[in-house]
Amino acid sequence: MILIVLKAQIRPEKRDEWLAGIKQYTADVRSEPGNVSFDYYENGQDPNEFAIVEVFADAAAGSAHVATEHAQGFFPFMAKVVAAKPEINYQDLDGAAWAEMAEVTPEV
Repeated sequence: MILIVLKAQIRPEKRDEWLAGIKQYTADVRSEPGNVSFDYYENGQDPNEFAIVEVFADAAAGSAHVATEHAQGFFPFMAKVVAAKPEINYQDLDGAAWAEMAEVTPEV
């Protein structure tokens, strides 16, 4: 499983354009056969900072995603609306995607 988290600062004057573009892109990515999940979040303290969380079944699905027509179209779009180069955290979880959280146990 591949986990990708992006952090992007959007130009304030491009916010509406960004919101329309990321909404469509989300729908497109979610329709990919190798996509496990795709969500984006607005920073509660900075309305122009967004996090994008993507999960793909494996590295092949991640590579297939980057090659799609919608991804190839989204990258140039994103370049026009960001205020700075986005940051990325890419993790290949190699089958160990989820583990129990040690700090919380359901009450009986």
